[in-house]
Formats: sequence, C-alpha cells, structure tokens
Amino acid sequence: METNIINTAEWERELQVTVNASELAPYFEKAYEQYRKKIEIKGFRRGKAPLEMVKRMYGESIEHESLDTVANEVYRKVAEEKNLKVIGEPTLVDIDYKRGEPLRFKIRYEVRPEIQLKEYKGLKVEKLIHKVTQKEAESEIERLRQINRTTTESESAVDDENILTVDLQEVDSAGFAIVGKKNENVRLYLKDEAVHPQLREALRNAERGKEYRAKLETTSGKERRETNLLVKAKKVEKVTLPEFNDEFVSKVTKGKVASTAQFTENVTKDLEEFWKQESERKLQDAIIGEIIRRHDFTVPEGLIKYFLDSFVEEIRQQQPSKKHPEKFNEEEFRKENRAYAIYQAKWLLLKEKIIETENIAVTDVDIERLAEDESKKIGIDKTRLLNYYKTSKTANSRLLSEKLMNFLKDHAVIKEKIVEEQKAA
Repeated sequence: METNIINTAEWERELQVTVNASELAPYFEKAYEQYRKKIEIKGFRRGKAPLEMVKRMYGESIEHESLDTVANEVYRKVAEEKNLKVIGEPTLVDIDYKRGEPLRFKIRYEVRPEIQLKEYKGLKVEKLIHKVTQKEAESEIERLRQINRTTTESESAVDDENILTVDLQEVDSAGFAIVGKKNENVRLYLKDEAVHPQLREALRNAERGKEYRAKLETTSGKERRETNLLVKAKKVEKVTLPEFNDEFVSKVTKGKVASTAQFTENVTKDLEEFWKQESERKLQDAIIGEIIRRHDFTVPEGLIKYFLDSFVEEIRQQQPSKKHPEKFNEEEFRKENRAYAIYQAKWLLLKEKIIETENIAVTDVDIERLAEDESKKIGIDKTRLLNYYKTSKTANSRLLSEKLMNFLKDHAVIKEKIVEEQKAA
C-alpha cells in the first residue's frame, strides 16, 4: 500500500492511497460473505449459496458497491498508524478502481493547526468578591413567601398586594383607540417592580369592571415617549403571603429545618456559596478571555461545525419531546452562534496546547480524591466510583480541565474587586 499526504490548505490535508489487489482481497472477501447472507440463489436456501458461485455471479458488482466502505476502513487504519490529528469527518473526494487492479482514492480531512503559544501566564485579571447582605437574605425569604402565596378574588385593589387582570388599549391624544394596540387579559402584580410606576399609580384602588386612564412616560437615550392607555380592570385578586414563622419554615423544608433563625442562616450560606461559585466562574472566564485575545489564528471549519452541532443538539435535548421547537430556525441559530463556536473552538485548541506544553496530567491521586469527594456527596461506595473513574474519559477530561484552570490561576496576577449587591446571572 502506498500513501502520500499533501497540504492543501493551512489546516487541510489530502491523503492519497493506493491499495494493491492482494491487500484488497481480505476486504472483498468480507464483502462477499456479507452479501451472501442476504441473497437467494435458485436451488439454495437464503445465505447458503456457495461463496464461489456468489463471486462468479455478483463479484464485480459487490466489489464496486463496497469501495466506499473499503476506502473508509483503509483510511482509519492509515490515520491510526500515522497518528493523523484529524478534526471532524473526512471527505472522500476521488476513487478509482478496475477489477483486478489497485484501488486508488483520495480523502480530504482537517487537522489541528500548529499553534504558537504566546502569553498565558502572568495575566492580570480581576476577581469579583461579593459579601452577602442581610437584605439579600431577606429578599430570598420574600421570594419563597411569594412562591407560596395564596389569592382570593376581591372587588378592589386597596394596596399593592393585589393582582389585576386587565385589558390594555393604547389610545391617541384624543382618547380614540389605536387599532392593533390592544393586549387582553394581562396579569399585573402591583407590587412587582416591573410594573410601570405611573400604571401602578393609576390602578391603586381600582375596582373590578371599571376603566382607568394612564399616561406612561418613558425615555430611551435622549428620546422621550408618552403612551396613553385605557385600562379595564376585569379581575382583582388579593394576595396573601404566608407568615414567616417556624411553621412556614418546616413546611418549605419538609421538616428539615424547624426555626426561622436556622433557616435564615442556611439561606445566607446558600447565597454565599452561590456567589463564591459565581466569582470563580467569572474569574475563569476572564482568564480564558485574556488568553484567547492574545492568540489570533484561523480555526478549522470542521471544529466550528462540531461546536455548532453540539449547540443544536443541546437545544433539542432541553425539550420535553426531545425535538426542536416548532419555530426553531436552525440556519439562523447557526449564524447567530458562529462567533461563540469559534470562541469555544479556539479555547479547546489553546487548552490542549497549554496542557501539552506544561505536561499537565491526571494522576491516580487525582482520581482517588475525586472518588472520595463524590462518594460523600452521592452516597456511593468509594471503591466502586474509583474503578469507574479510572476508565472514564469524561472524568479524566473533567480533572484535566480542573488542573489546567488551577495552574492558570496560580500563574495569574489576580486583583480582588469588591462588588455591591447584585442579581444572579
């Protein structure tokens, strides 16, 4: 067998292969046998016809039908022997065969580009530090009370603890309805900060069945806009929040916590853990962003496609039906997410190069530590987990990424920055 590799582009190669007749024989023998199992020849049961008869009657046809499979198998063998660093799926671009003569074919494939590492150590990044306040803990408790609220129908909204179901009709300055500018059965919780203040004010003390006028003033940059609304209150519901007491705490925790003091402490700890993880996530994103910014290179299309395919599949898997939403436009989605796919592809290539350069590797100690930590979390015997993690590519990849990020953080110049109260991302 003869092989020749030609550089056709920066990250594209063409593998030219010539396979002589004797080397082709085992592949064709396999194809004959597979074909024999499917055909019926008069005088023989299905799959029982003599192999020589099958060759004589259908040999040439079988050989030509199997060429794509043969080329693919030969390519895989050559790729493994020559350690070709292939990205994505190869493409068969040419194939030539006459019975009894050598098989010649060409396959194009993409490879990982050679990357010259620049700065990835000593990077200056910020680490956001947020101290959870009592107000945030109280807001979280208030959110839980809202989740467990009850409502009863009422005649009027005497305070902001009311939900109104209304029809909103936009009108002109003379009070005439504007066609196509009506929203029906809109639910407005007057206490919600998202409700426009002027609309809230107009609906205070609103009574069921009556109409009210509201003038909403909004600004966008230097532009100021007024919207006139005719609002019909169709339904009023009084909101009742459960009292924050030991009984409420026991109910929402299913008896795991019995006192408001302990519950408040737990909420605070949960928020602190959330912001700790959020701080680490943003720090990692900052480091990765700085590294990518310092490395400008072309990413193979096959790798970009790989990430876009994974994004599309993720959307599908998120649906209860495991099908894409009815109005999902895959072509538009791929266009919108191409830049992010390139970003992810660049980081994958850079990550691999840094790991190789710094000789970062997963050790038995790392795997044992992971098994011990996970055993405590999920309650599975450590030995069972250890045996699984030793052969798990996913676990190995996870540990390798963790070790890389720890290395990058250890070699970064990190400046802490205190941030005030903020909402979860």
